[in-house]
Amino acid sequence: MKILSLGAGAIGTYIGGSLALAGHQVTFVEQPQIVELLNAQGLTLDLKVDPRRKAQTRFALKPPQVAFSASLAEALQAQPDVLLFALKSFDTPAALQTLKPLADSDHFPPVLCLQNGVENEPALAAALGAQRVIPGTVTSAIGRSGPGSVTLEKLRGVGIAAGHPLAPALIQVFQQALLNPRLYPRAADMKWSKLLTNLLANPASAILNMNAAQIYAHPGLYQLEIDQLRECLAVMRAQEIGLTDLPGTPVRALALAALLPPRLSRPLLARAAGAGRGAKMPSFHIDLYAGRKQSEVTFLHGAVVRFGEKLNLPTPVNRFLTQTLLDLTEGRLPLDTYDHQPEKFLQAARAA
Repeated sequence: MKILSLGAGAIGTYIGGSLALAGHQVTFVEQPQIVELLNAQGLTLDLKVDPRRKAQTRFALKPPQVAFSASLAEALQAQPDVLLFALKSFDTPAALQTLKPLADSDHFPPVLCLQNGVENEPALAAALGAQRVIPGTVTSAIGRSGPGSVTLEKLRGVGIAAGHPLAPALIQVFQQALLNPRLYPRAADMKWSKLLTNLLANPASAILNMNAAQIYAHPGLYQLEIDQLRECLAVMRAQEIGLTDLPGTPVRALALAALLPPRLSRPLLARAAGAGRGAKMPSFHIDLYAGRKQSEVTFLHGAVVRFGEKLNLPTPVNRFLTQTLLDLTEGRLPLDTYDHQPEKFLQAARAA
């Protein structure tokens, strides 16, 4: 296949690089300065955690094994079979401004959306046409040390929604590339089930500067975690969206745990939250302490709030977590407002 990856972030590099290792033609579109760097150094992938690779060192991919372009229009002239869309959700609007003028071409490829959140595919469909969008999700944990340099921290897999003519071929190609794909008959079930897992200890970790184990060890913080999951589950039920297990991720067990007494559920959820992201802190924490002025909390917990409003369902915990992290991200609150201060944080949650 000819594959075009929009960006060389963690997911794009891992998926695109794995496909290139399997012999497919992969082009990455990036900013000019990143393209210059990647042309010089190529990609490096540490996949040693996957025993099937039998790898002792990092895999290195350089041109012409992979190609890099600063121009999306030029990259599309090669008529790729699929475009990988794995940007942060807050980058979607800007990317669509670039993509939409090019979408009139008959050669514009289907788009496999591998983003977190449940609102990116509708945005892509509105801009590019619903017939071009293939919903997907990635459950493997990927670490990134710099442009084009990633480490597979926990191998799980990739979900791809059925319904598009290209989906079966993608499953076969991803399987050959050792990406552990699985086909899902209902895209909404797949995407919302992934959203549920993304909620775990994510905003609380950033707000409190604490890891998942510390959060789940605190009874009050643990109850807040349970409450946010229950809000999301209620929003899913109201839309008749089902729970489905994802590659390497027992989502239905997670949802069941949210309904059990804390003494039974806490060990299970603590393991799920701690293991879900490999060795790294949750993404919200990484973004906040990297000084980024945007957060995907708007598109994860914020989505639970928006859908709750449409359905007349209260989602006060997700609303509080969203607003608090945005206040920290955008500088309305000092970064150390709740740093390792769970009681102060819980008092603010109760007041809200």
